[in-house]
Amino acid sequence: MKPLKTDRAQLMARLASVDEYDLAIIGGGATGLGTAVDAAVRGLKVVLVEAHDFAKGTSSRSTKLIHGGVRYLAQGHLPLVWEALHERQTLLRNAPHLAHAMPFVMPAYRRIDQWFYGLGLKLYDLLAGRAGLGPTQFLNRNETLHKAPGTLATHLVGGVQYWDGQFDDARLALALARTAAAHGALVINHMPVTGLLTTLGTGKVCGLTCTDAETGLAHHIKARCVVNATGVWVDEIEAMTQTRVADTTLTHVPHAVSPSQGVHLVVDASFWPGETALLVPRTQDGRVLFAVPWQGKVLLGTTDTPKSLVEWEPQALDSEIDQILEEAGKYLAKVPTRHDVTSVWAGLRPLAGAQSDAGKTPSATQNISREHTVKLATNGLISVMGGKWTTYRAMAADVMQCIRKAHLLSLTAEDVTVNTTLWGAQTPAPDDPLAAYGTDAPLLREMAGHDHWLSPHVSEAMVRFAARYEYARTVEDVLARRKRLLFLDAKKAAQIAPEVASLLEAETGVDAQLAAFIALAETYQVRS
Repeated sequence: MKPLKTDRAQLMARLASVDEYDLAIIGGGATGLGTAVDAAVRGLKVVLVEAHDFAKGTSSRSTKLIHGGVRYLAQGHLPLVWEALHERQTLLRNAPHLAHAMPFVMPAYRRIDQWFYGLGLKLYDLLAGRAGLGPTQFLNRNETLHKAPGTLATHLVGGVQYWDGQFDDARLALALARTAAAHGALVINHMPVTGLLTTLGTGKVCGLTCTDAETGLAHHIKARCVVNATGVWVDEIEAMTQTRVADTTLTHVPHAVSPSQGVHLVVDASFWPGETALLVPRTQDGRVLFAVPWQGKVLLGTTDTPKSLVEWEPQALDSEIDQILEEAGKYLAKVPTRHDVTSVWAGLRPLAGAQSDAGKTPSATQNISREHTVKLATNGLISVMGGKWTTYRAMAADVMQCIRKAHLLSLTAEDVTVNTTLWGAQTPAPDDPLAAYGTDAPLLREMAGHDHWLSPHVSEAMVRFAARYEYARTVEDVLARRKRLLFLDAKKAAQIAPEVASLLEAETGVDAQLAAFIALAETYQVRS
């Protein structure tokens, strides 16, 4: 199928041409985009607006894993683990160009740890059932070092290998946006919501107001149903109505989400060579440590720090950076330092769970479940909180069923997206630099600049394609989320940014916000 063009003028003209939508969705992250796909597949008239860019917030800052959650298994959240393991299999099937199975090794320095976690991972296999990706194996010392050659050998007694999945979060979000559009939905980025429309007398939510960030023009969107899928910003949208929700267990709408900050560091692949990932299920401070090969680099993380301030660009604390490096040094044969970090970034997890008192520092979040909650307000606004990437589709389905049960729209109870392949889906060829583009790869190979590489990860054609078919408007859109260079090597991203800006402005005719990106890239670099 030929890709749909994303000319912004045409998108705006289409927005103005519709008197009323069936469903308006606020938020272009995993949950909002997943809901747009589900609704569009059902044949509904759908519009989605995103304040910045798709996956700008939490949804581009994950550990890049689709998984059941080893930590949640240890916490006893078996239904959550079971659901996630089966959703993992669905995602691998529906987006093979963006997700793949990956082996993980848990090194053991005490025999009791090997048996304890090994038996737990056998339960992981049991919960996965036919959705399993491979059997958990106990490894002796030599087998562990062979499968994970970057492991610190001192005092190593053995290990455990199990299987999970890896994906590209920002590009998966983009694939969801394009899939929703292919099914008839209108999705628009850089359109912050400024208010909610309500009917006179009843006060029922009947739409929203938003502003085009490029032109400053205001738009009024009428809709029979409105979904608030804004992640850690869910309280801001709720506050636009100052209403109680129908569920009386939630006594105060603000602070319905407890944000938790997760930090990741990126280092050269030499610190963890090979294609196998590292899992340390419990570090000294009770967290999980990962070392994950990703796009020629290695991700190290993560942290779980309670946050009271919600920001679009949360900053890693020096203590978080030092914590990750210190813990990594206990398990990696080659110990990374601050000087070795090519990019550092933080994301805010939207954990469902009210804070005890407004204004107070939230309590520890590592033990809060990643289960999601769908809330229906008395004015008809639906808000979804919590969750994680692996279960985005189940979250979207729950939102639609909440709409059905509330009789806001006439819907069936069936699972309509379990077999919906995402845009570009095809099994990629090994080592294909265009693998993530799936069925769009042939078009890229024909475009001007396909052989002009600005960096090993970014070609001129990729920038042009991002502008024409992937909703990209700014340098950040391209280098942070259409391509992941900002997250891989912030200094290199800043170096090629001027050329990207020139190409992008030639394609769109608008300011690509180069200076803002250069300033942003500085914050992704670690001070030595």
